[in-house]
Amino acid sequence: MAKDQNRLGKGLSALLGDMPDADQLRKPIGYVNKEIIGTTPYRDVSDVFRVPVEMVVPNPFQPRLSFDEEALEELATSIRNLGLIQPITVRRVSASRYQIISGERRFRACKMAGMTMIPAYVRDTNDRGMLEMAIVENIQREELDPIELAMSYERLIDECGLTQEAMADRVGKKRTSVTNTLRLLKLPAKVQHDLKEGLITVGHAKVILGMDDPAVQQQLCDLTIRGALSVRQLEDKVRDIIHMSGQPLKAGRKEFSLTEDYETLKAKFAALCPAGAEVRRHPDGKGTVTLRFASDEEAAALLSKLSGAGL
Repeated sequence: MAKDQNRLGKGLSALLGDMPDADQLRKPIGYVNKEIIGTTPYRDVSDVFRVPVEMVVPNPFQPRLSFDEEALEELATSIRNLGLIQPITVRRVSASRYQIISGERRFRACKMAGMTMIPAYVRDTNDRGMLEMAIVENIQREELDPIELAMSYERLIDECGLTQEAMADRVGKKRTSVTNTLRLLKLPAKVQHDLKEGLITVGHAKVILGMDDPAVQQQLCDLTIRGALSVRQLEDKVRDIIHMSGQPLKAGRKEFSLTEDYETLKAKFAALCPAGAEVRRHPDGKGTVTLRFASDEEAAALLSKLSGAGL
């Protein structure tokens, strides 16, 4: 795997040449329009608030007892440059004390970065039902950026104990849509930042997720921003990288997430098959369509529909 990624990196370098990165286009993410927690009670547990660092205390039941100092410094550097992309979650202990539920590593890195206010979700304990309703309502507002949406899904899983299936039902989304959205949180911090700020689209992010190496993912993101590439152009670049690296697309290699056009194609096929349909597309442009049927009768009905459509 390391050798394969090395070859991909060489292919990417050859394609990019000495192109500088896109850091000058990135501005730190802030939560300047949110109410600052103090003596005034908060109003919406689904919103992000800025909490004074001195009011936040660690969780005494934190299972992680040690933190890698070098990794913390790397995260602190990222926070200085990009801001804290994923807020921590705290519970209110008193009017001036908030205990960390999740995100102690991020909290420590924020302190190392010199932050005096930290973005946080604030919740009361034993109010899971209220929290779930607030998060779902927040999701349904529709103005969330893709990373905020992914973080909301993650909160429903982590803090409300929902499975992906149950969560998809709560928010009225397909399970595949939920899964693809959650995958966005696997992207490197820079790529998440650029998606959150609208420098790239979800379509670009899905193509970037088709590559496993975080360094390659970041370089592809820079290439997209500086070249103002469309999703199709980015897909072409990835194919060029794979070709230049001399690495063939192996059987079983992870396929690309579907773009909107392919999701539409999948929906049209699924409308023909009560048992469902599946569309897969690989980085080299090849793919497969699988039509399912549960009985001879469904197969005959499918054949009839295709014949009626002149196929």
